[in-house]
Amino acid sequence: MIHNPARRVFLCAAFCATLAGLPVAFAAGFNLPTKRTDLSDADLKRVEAVTRPASDFSKAEPYEAMQAGAATSVDPVTQDSFSHISANIPFEEEQNFKLGNALFKKLWVSAPSSTQASDGLGPLFNARSCMSCHVNDGRGRPPEGGVSATSMFFRLGRAAATPEEGATIANASAVNFPDPTYGHQLQDLAVPGLAAEGKMAIRYAEKTVTLAGGETVSLRAPTYEVKDLAYGPLDPSTTISPRVAPAMIGLGLIEAIPAADILAHADPNDKDGNRISGKAAIVRDHSTGAVTLGRFGWKAQNATVRDQSAAAFSSDIGISTPDRPDAHGDCMQAELKCQKMPTGIQKRLGNEEAPGPVLDLVTFYSANLAVPARRKASFPETLRGKELFYQSGCISCHVPKFVTRRDAAENAQSFQLIWPYSDFLLHDMGEGLADGQQVGHASGREWRTPTLWGIGLTRTVSGHSFFLHDGRARNLTEAILWHGGEAEKARDAFSSLPKDDREALIRFLESL
Repeated sequence: MIHNPARRVFLCAAFCATLAGLPVAFAAGFNLPTKRTDLSDADLKRVEAVTRPASDFSKAEPYEAMQAGAATSVDPVTQDSFSHISANIPFEEEQNFKLGNALFKKLWVSAPSSTQASDGLGPLFNARSCMSCHVNDGRGRPPEGGVSATSMFFRLGRAAATPEEGATIANASAVNFPDPTYGHQLQDLAVPGLAAEGKMAIRYAEKTVTLAGGETVSLRAPTYEVKDLAYGPLDPSTTISPRVAPAMIGLGLIEAIPAADILAHADPNDKDGNRISGKAAIVRDHSTGAVTLGRFGWKAQNATVRDQSAAAFSSDIGISTPDRPDAHGDCMQAELKCQKMPTGIQKRLGNEEAPGPVLDLVTFYSANLAVPARRKASFPETLRGKELFYQSGCISCHVPKFVTRRDAAENAQSFQLIWPYSDFLLHDMGEGLADGQQVGHASGREWRTPTLWGIGLTRTVSGHSFFLHDGRARNLTEAILWHGGEAEKARDAFSSLPKDDREALIRFLESL
């Protein structure tokens, strides 16, 4: 099946048209917070002042180099720069971080096995461990040059086809619907005795973009295909969306940002007329069922670090947890042999293959991976690049600063000034980046603004410089030039800069 990003499925056109106008009323209808309740009036004024965008670019802002506040890692830059514990974690909690790290790296095996605390893999899966996708806790990459596809996969999904299905999305009980045979994700690996679902294939076509001064840049436009499908064709309404694994740093701090501060940047109807109309992703917390703000994943489909961890255990590795208890993972009823395969549930250990304590420890580890300190934050070239980043309008989506909740669940994440450079909202990024897949309130053209902290260490940590949701950009310049839709104005501003200024802006990004 060849993926055409322009293809849309309108099986329920009237309902889908209604959905498009939902986010503001929907958020209000579920009483999401519009004001911080964790601060005094005096502290609110302090937060408003410190998070105001910079206007003086002659020097670095106070604490700017410590981009995760007191949690920032100041360890030397190495390939392990994304794997350090947050600097302000108390000593007595370091054990949980180390145990979580061991479980993050753990290789799961198929059941039945003599290693009963480690079996239950799959039966269909994409990876045997969390670290297989997030190598060195960093960013994934496309499978090229003989590299395994482990850190990149295909999401499968279709939009609502009936009013009943539409209502399920509207009340945030689902984000989309699975392929009836292959589920929510294409698994390219399987346990012995079972056929994998299929293989990912990518073709690139080069296209040239001309910048100010006559410099040209070649962008590669991908076409995606599923080959060697083992259980029949995909449903005609199924869309495929390529995703690379994101970096793991700073996740707990992101969760500690007050929802009200994120929602304050939302403008889904573009009332201010700046052509930027970020909207909130409204989802359900998988462990509590409560409607809340989505902030994790390429389309902000998960509310918490725990949600993200449980989803990865289930879809990527095929391991059940208390939050995702199906021991057969993403195996559908149509895959009869998969449904009959043994599981790794050991009743003496719990009702899931990864019982509650395992999910707790992996979540703790994932929430407390430190963001590295900035490099060269006060250098003149960096400051010039920062000014150009602001002037080009990039901060309309890549919001520089937030202050986390004073009453955050973890003391180490409480009341920290952080610099993630994201608004955590959904934005239309244009047809060039469209995947055609609805995910909750994210359309096939919309993506959550990714964070930028740590982006300058991608090559050091991950050994490559591939960017965007599918790794099509081979460097930061290409990543910027792929921006369209709401980001088109900022992209054009970058393209029109003299070469020296473009290089200064890139140097600023590399300092993050």
